[in-house]
Amino acid sequence: MSAVLQVRPLALDQPAQVRAWDHYVRAQPQATFFHLSGWARVVQRVWGHRCTLLAAWRDDQLVGVLPLGEIDSLLFGHSISSMPFAVYGGAVGDDESVVQALEAAADALAQRLGADHLELRHLQPQPRHRDSPQQDLYVTFRKALSADHEANLLAIPRKQRAMVRKGMANGLRAEIDADAGRFFELFADNVHRHGTPAMPRAWFEGLLQEFGRDAEVMTVLAPDGRPVSSVLSFYFRDEVLPYYAGDDLAARELAANDFKYWALMQHAVDRGARLFDYGRSKLGTGPYSFKKNWGFEPQALSYAFRLYRGQDGVPQQNPNNPKYQALIRTWRRLPRAVVDRLGPWVVRSLG
Repeated sequence: MSAVLQVRPLALDQPAQVRAWDHYVRAQPQATFFHLSGWARVVQRVWGHRCTLLAAWRDDQLVGVLPLGEIDSLLFGHSISSMPFAVYGGAVGDDESVVQALEAAADALAQRLGADHLELRHLQPQPRHRDSPQQDLYVTFRKALSADHEANLLAIPRKQRAMVRKGMANGLRAEIDADAGRFFELFADNVHRHGTPAMPRAWFEGLLQEFGRDAEVMTVLAPDGRPVSSVLSFYFRDEVLPYYAGDDLAARELAANDFKYWALMQHAVDRGARLFDYGRSKLGTGPYSFKKNWGFEPQALSYAFRLYRGQDGVPQQNPNNPKYQALIRTWRRLPRAVVDRLGPWVVRSLG
């Protein structure tokens, strides 16, 4: 008799179940850092969003996972996604029947909760979603690293490599920070200049606390010791993911942003990383061009939707949406003290 496939929520307060989940995620080739149970815990603790970890079992054997988070917002509607504040997610399993069972369970959950839509954020293309509504705005950039620092430097295209060398010549140096203090000041100031709300420092401190050595802040200092650029990165298997970053206005002239990512590459290689994940960018933006200039090729992300309650299209909750341009201009003009207080309330609704 074949084993019966069952999908049921995993209890975050049950250590044995959590260990089984994370063990499976670290061993499953299609899983990502954001599938780890710790991401859901920090989302719940800092933002107060309800998370559901759907686990697929055959008898007592875990064979698939799908982490989900719920955001019910007056500003942007009611959504279920995998996962809030994550760029990758979606169902992963031992075979296609497992993945389909997990997605069917997610669909049923979203409808039962009265959500406007379900969003599954996959890293890889998913043929089964070919006819589903898609968000085709985002790409990611991932590239293998050599164990040899000189080989990695020479792999950077000539013009971009010149910027890295400029940062070296300017006497910049990089340090690993014990907390998110210096990072947060640079991050919050940076996003304010771009007209977008900042996450609270508690989010970053929560990630550092939850993931320990697998979450790390690197800050670049000018010759006078002033912090000018910083990045919070995640480590997963043999990958490094620089995920959040911030820069001072002086960073451009000093080439601090370029130096920062080169310093991170060296540090990550010394830690055993062999893949550099430059992360998600929107097509046609400055970050998109910056990453291409490093010799990284864009890889389309597969974001599939299931729309409920009469929705007529995929939500466009991003700065490229023309209806947000006036809000962005207004946000830039507000004092830092104001946006630091209001920003987390806005970001909480986005995910």
